[in-house]
Amino acid sequence: MKAGVFVEPGRVEVNNEVPIPKVEGENEVLIRVLRACVCGSDLWWFRGINPRLHGSFTGHEAIGVVEEVGSAVTTVKKGDFVIAPFTHGCGWCAACQAGFDGNCLNAPQEMNAGYQAEYVRFKNAGWALIKVPGEASDYTDADLNSFLTLADVMATGYHAAASAEVKEGDTVVVMGDGAVGLCGVIAARMRGAKRIIAMSRHVDRQELALEFGATDIVAERGDEAVAKVMAMTHGSGADAALECVGTQLSLDTAAKVCRPGAIVGRVGVPHGEDVDTSILFWKNVGLRGGVAPVTTYVRNILLPAVLNGTIHPGKVFTKRFTLVQIQEAYDAMDRREAIKSLLVIHDA
Repeated sequence: MKAGVFVEPGRVEVNNEVPIPKVEGENEVLIRVLRACVCGSDLWWFRGINPRLHGSFTGHEAIGVVEEVGSAVTTVKKGDFVIAPFTHGCGWCAACQAGFDGNCLNAPQEMNAGYQAEYVRFKNAGWALIKVPGEASDYTDADLNSFLTLADVMATGYHAAASAEVKEGDTVVVMGDGAVGLCGVIAARMRGAKRIIAMSRHVDRQELALEFGATDIVAERGDEAVAKVMAMTHGSGADAALECVGTQLSLDTAAKVCRPGAIVGRVGVPHGEDVDTSILFWKNVGLRGGVAPVTTYVRNILLPAVLNGTIHPGKVFTKRFTLVQIQEAYDAMDRREAIKSLLVIHDA
């Protein structure tokens, strides 16, 4: 089969001679991938900021069709249309039972890769895999894109809002205008925020943020951004901030724009920041967040919202590629020519 692999910073390619994975464990399934995508977090190793092993398989978001099922899997069967989260929650450990399947104590971390391929082997499939009603061919192209966001970015954006305890009537600041930040705007609206201030310097992302429910755009950064938000909130600050970037500047700004007692929902993958906790202490600002519990959110909240047309997160995909165009897909995101790059692997 064909599969995306990492070569060196700035370079990915397709290996045409990768063996199709086999179901080895009783709680595994083999999935024929219909669509995958490039994640903003992939850019950290693509740009050489984070190390990655030469020849390692790429990708951690996909939708597809079940091809083979392990003997212990009863929740899906061959031919089912499924969402494959980047998390592999077991469903019964203490973390999963508490609603944090992104931190599953039995998750196979080595399996969180290889989704940018024609087939993927998925562990802990009996609980973590999410079945979509009907067949993929029953849905529109836009629907399929929205389902794909549920494998990561929409769930991660929702985790930012849930961690920040966004509630009805809140004023929320969203740090980051990538796919996760834009999905954070959707999530804040879903949870009833009255005012959503999106931090964005890019016109195409600003327009999508407004379409998703943002009420205000702030293009400034750092202290200028803080001053503007404080002026917009009459000196009080926001009720919640969603940190969807992962840099020190983003986290520092998020803490400073909050009112006393607010919470920063942090889902941006940390990159070398040195958090000044005194900012949090003197303002009584909380800091929560981490890896999203994808299956928990998707099954209970997000999949129903996509199915009934309440949300349309698939609009974050602004460029489309085939698997053999994987280099172009990464380049488009690296150059900010795409908000999120879609990889069409097989036809529905």
